[in-house]
Amino acid sequence: MTDMENNAAGGAPTRSGFVALIGATNAGKSTLVNRLVGAKVSIVSHKVQTTRAIVRGIAIHDNAQIVFMDTPGIFKPRRRLDRAMVTSAWGGAKDADVIMLLIDSERGLKGDAATILEGLKEVHQPKILVLNKIDQVRREDLLKLAAAANEVVSFERTFMISALSGSGCDDLMDYLAKALPEGPWYYPEDQISDLPMRQLAAEITREKLFLRLHQELPYASHVETEKWEERKDGSVRIEQVIYVERESQKKIALGKGGEAIKAISTAARKELSEILEQPVHLFLFVKVRENWGDDPERFREMGLEFPR
Repeated sequence: MTDMENNAAGGAPTRSGFVALIGATNAGKSTLVNRLVGAKVSIVSHKVQTTRAIVRGIAIHDNAQIVFMDTPGIFKPRRRLDRAMVTSAWGGAKDADVIMLLIDSERGLKGDAATILEGLKEVHQPKILVLNKIDQVRREDLLKLAAAANEVVSFERTFMISALSGSGCDDLMDYLAKALPEGPWYYPEDQISDLPMRQLAAEITREKLFLRLHQELPYASHVETEKWEERKDGSVRIEQVIYVERESQKKIALGKGGEAIKAISTAARKELSEILEQPVHLFLFVKVRENWGDDPERFREMGLEFPR
């Protein structure tokens, strides 16, 4: 055991492992991962299916290193990108030490949540149920929801939380820290994500794009970091491309007189400067690439397997 692990564990054996968060789209998975890690590692927006590939957020609790796998929301796929995202989510679940099903308490076991519950019957890892947004639902309704879910799948434990306020999250972390197997930590103590910085920067810009244009811009947009230059004055120059499928979408992304792209760039640059703790010069370009959702290279950039 390293000195780092001994210090963290206070002499107790260290634990480490992977916890997969699965759930329907917009159940609050990314918000919860960011809450439990204590820093932003996954983007959050009003738009469904924002998370496209598995994002790993790393938290230390007591003597345990908990690696949370924020998976794409599971839903009925319609396009190639949808199929890749759903496959990624179930693949992440099957690779984990513990599976955490997150249910939106307001929506209950409707639609995709019911389908996921059925799918979990075939997955053999330990499973826990987490009911989110409990401050929006009456206590008796929460208990009925928990009972209904446990009738379908045998969960080890049920937790009731609010990812937004943090209510119930300490109990959840205490449980996970004890549930993971004994073993050395996978990552350095100060690392909070395994996402490369270039990819995280692209994700942040994609979040700002969705937050600004989620009602106007269709789902078919993608951001890539093309250049990353550390400059002698301590700043960094970042060039990114926003890919859309049609010329009409490009006009939306740019906005009248470039107003939209300037606002997106300003918001992304501000957050990147805070994360990197250095000045950021961010340059955004919008390019039309028809049917990018059928391009294997774009899938590799997103960390997804290209479904045939």
